[in-house]
Amino acid sequence: MIVDARDIPAGTLLRADLCIVGAGAAGITLALALEASGLDVIVLESGGDAPEPATQDLYAGTVADARLHPPPESYRVRRFGGSTTLWGGRCMPLDAHDFDARAHIAHSGWPIAFADVLRHYPQANALCEAGDFAYTAESALAAPLRPMIGGFASEAFSTHTLERFSCPTDFGQRYRARLAKGRVQVLQHANLCRLPMLAGSSRRVGAAEVRVLGGAAFLVAARAFVLATGGLEAPRLLLNSPGPSGRGLGNAHDVVGRYYMSHLAGTIGTLDLAAAQFVWHGYEVSDEGVYCRRRLALRADRQDALRAGNFVARLHHPRIPDAGHGNGILSALYLARGIVPYEYAKRLYDGTPQGYAGSTLAHLRNVVADAPNTARFLWHWLRRRTLAARKFPSVIVRPANLRFSLDFHAEQEPNPASRVTLGEATDALGLRRIHVDWRYSAQDVATVSRALAALAHEVERAGVGRFTYDPAQVEAEMTRYGAYGGHHIGTARMGLDPRTSVVDPNCRLHEADNVYVMGAAVFPTSGQANPTLTIVALALRLAEHLKQAADLSALPVATVNLPEPA
Repeated sequence: MIVDARDIPAGTLLRADLCIVGAGAAGITLALALEASGLDVIVLESGGDAPEPATQDLYAGTVADARLHPPPESYRVRRFGGSTTLWGGRCMPLDAHDFDARAHIAHSGWPIAFADVLRHYPQANALCEAGDFAYTAESALAAPLRPMIGGFASEAFSTHTLERFSCPTDFGQRYRARLAKGRVQVLQHANLCRLPMLAGSSRRVGAAEVRVLGGAAFLVAARAFVLATGGLEAPRLLLNSPGPSGRGLGNAHDVVGRYYMSHLAGTIGTLDLAAAQFVWHGYEVSDEGVYCRRRLALRADRQDALRAGNFVARLHHPRIPDAGHGNGILSALYLARGIVPYEYAKRLYDGTPQGYAGSTLAHLRNVVADAPNTARFLWHWLRRRTLAARKFPSVIVRPANLRFSLDFHAEQEPNPASRVTLGEATDALGLRRIHVDWRYSAQDVATVSRALAALAHEVERAGVGRFTYDPAQVEAEMTRYGAYGGHHIGTARMGLDPRTSVVDPNCRLHEADNVYVMGAAVFPTSGQANPTLTIVALALRLAEHLKQAADLSALPVATVNLPEPA
């Protein structure tokens, strides 16, 4: 059932077994998984079905360094479906080694095993509409397999692991009808403002205080609450609720908002593969019609030997703003930059090397000179991207001379000084806005530097070509775009020790018996993988816990005395 909270009378008290806050990938997955549980579930969603500027503005805040982090309201969408209404659909699991405590990665190690998440990945893959849980070329693609780089054999880097791509699936659009017909009650335009402690208890939250923008306030009393609001909003909501310590709910040890990670990403150098027997850097299509792509992945044992974090790289086209590439497709993309959404334009066009900007005429010449190739690309893009239900994932341009740039994506070390706090400004609901101070470490630079150097060595050793880049530019390149997109990770991390973590292995707050956090906020480390698939898998794991282990029926619904009407 889907209800507009603007129709709920002021002062109403709603009761449920479970209240889920947020209807993005995590919240919708939980709601779907608990449909047949017998639990009474309410989902609070701030937005409606379409973008609403006033609602989106509730995400606004400040950043310590605008060069290193985008505005907090970007890469996030405050509406039904959450940021799945925006995502590009890239799916991949974390690696087993990501769960290990590693001496060279400070604060690493998960309190659960890889196997605890692995068993939920197949269902997560299905919910994300990314096909089978098959993430190697051998398991996902039909034989005979063409190599990614013919003649490249390396004990340091593999080329057989895959990224798989969702449609991309907008969870709000895809699962709206199912939720509308089900027994889970979804309240749209319902903004959680505060989770106050239950009177007389230092371990349980009472009734959630909920408000409609510009309208009424009401209460939701539940046996348990799950914050499934994303890695920036979850700490904001916790810090805006005083909790037993008065420093924020779950924040007795000043850990909420710390260890904020994203991913380290950039484009660097020239990988000349003219000597390779064969090169394929585009997308494959699995038997069930899902786009897949191979990449270069630093093996776990070499990560340890190099004292590096996890690292993957993809063969990439030259930088788009440089008209010197002579490619009509890339120039057409440059000329269309005004209509490309911010989230994609930032990586397509930012960081233009000096001397390249403003060369519109040169780009026009490229489009004209390369007109047949450009026309074929535009026709392909129209059919396979614009009009297709399952969209071609990204621009793929094959350089005639087989000289690629290298697009890398690497793990960021957890750093307690990298954090989300509350600023002084307040939003339209009276909640303090966030202040983001994202930082990277010397280990982050070392991860990328050592991985790139190892790749250069392996390419030359294999005799397939040469990778050249300026080592002195690694730090500049990996921070060119700052914190990577919408990967907001680690701000309410999972662990055993309340002094260094916010939630326990079941994602329950250490200091509150009936409050859970779900999403990338609970990841202790980031790995190399985009977080959505693992968010969905962890949400399925939490749903299982809430149904079986938590025994919510043993927790009473808070008794709330409503104030007398004025």
